[in-house]
Amino acid sequence: MLSAKRFLIALVPIVGLGACTTLSEQDRALLASASQNAEAAKQQAAQAMQIAQQGLAASQAAQASAAQAAADAKSANEKADRMFQRGLRK
Repeated sequence: MLSAKRFLIALVPIVGLGACTTLSEQDRALLASASQNAEAAKQQAAQAMQIAQQGLAASQAAQASAAQAAADAKSANEKADRMFQRGLRK
């Protein structure tokens, strides 16, 4: 009888730990939902990064275009100044 009590005393914590480690269907569903939400968030982040990269490329292209336009305007202004100066000399 003494060994049966010891056996039960040792068995109760083991069964308790086993019960704590198993997941219920509700817990599994919650984990699956969290996993799906994380995957959806990951996809949205990837799309946002792609859009941001496209915006960066467009911004860089606009900056290059603006720099070229400024250089062209400066060149045209210098040419107009030279033409004006020639007209004054004559």
